[in-house]
Amino acid sequence: MGSFVETVMNPQLIATVMAAICVFATVLSVAMPMLARDRMNQRMKEMAVERAKMRSLRIADLAKEAKGGKLRTAPKGFMQRIVDELDLRSKFDNEELRENLKRAGLRGQANIVSFMFFRIAAPIIMFFGALVYVFFIGHVDYPPLIKFLIAIGAGFLGFYIPNVYVSNAASKRQMAIKQAWPDALDMLLICVQSGMSVEAAFGKVSKEVARQSLELAEEMTLTTAELSYLQDRRLAYENLAKRTGLPGVKAVTTALVQAERYGTAVGVALRTMAKENREIRQGEAEAKAAALPPKLTVPMIVFFLPVLFIVILGPAAIGYMTMQSVAK
Repeated sequence: MGSFVETVMNPQLIATVMAAICVFATVLSVAMPMLARDRMNQRMKEMAVERAKMRSLRIADLAKEAKGGKLRTAPKGFMQRIVDELDLRSKFDNEELRENLKRAGLRGQANIVSFMFFRIAAPIIMFFGALVYVFFIGHVDYPPLIKFLIAIGAGFLGFYIPNVYVSNAASKRQMAIKQAWPDALDMLLICVQSGMSVEAAFGKVSKEVARQSLELAEEMTLTTAELSYLQDRRLAYENLAKRTGLPGVKAVTTALVQAERYGTAVGVALRTMAKENREIRQGEAEAKAAALPPKLTVPMIVFFLPVLFIVILGPAAIGYMTMQSVAK
């Protein structure tokens, strides 16, 4: 045992072992880069395959939604015939109309045909409906000429009913998207910082934000599909801004386009825009809260003060009336 310890603790043996370890490490460090395979091309091929697979899945989902009637539906036969016979497309169909319908969530040829049909049908329906009401149902005590003018006025208003409907639908949709947009930006920032691509981040956030805003989830799903199959990603961002028509969304899409064009970090742009949108939403909430007291002034004067006067002066008035009756 003692001889073994002496042999192990021999300085010459220790120096030999250390020199052998150093030589082995040197040879290993020099030989490993030569023996290592270049995996760059293999990784790029794998990423190309995954991207193609994602693109095919997005296109398949979009086609399935279109077939199911969620995004596009075939135009109705009767309405289509009326539109074609009267050549309403040349009078009403333009890029502004299509953009307004998209902002209202009305996509596809069926909604365009329906809008143009009701631009013609609504005045006729309103005219005859008002005519029947004022002459037979309403028992309005006016001369026949006045009743006929009332029916003409109703028909004239009916010409603007489709535009009012689309405008109101677009306003409600924009309000729903605007309220959920800052939260969607926060989730998008988290996904991008975790290493997700922009397409995957948009797809993930569209599923998560659906509980809060179906409108925003639909728009982000369409953007995910466009990012997958459009050659120019800038068009996908610009289409999102056009469909929503919101300044906050347009600012974010512009920042994303600039980040991809100049090679800056997408996470930095998303963090800045998310902070700005949260501040904008907080400012709007503070403005509404500040405008509440003036709006409550008139209801309080009309409904609160009379009741207060009755409660305060009621017993005194009753006592006075009692004293007068006793005195008599």
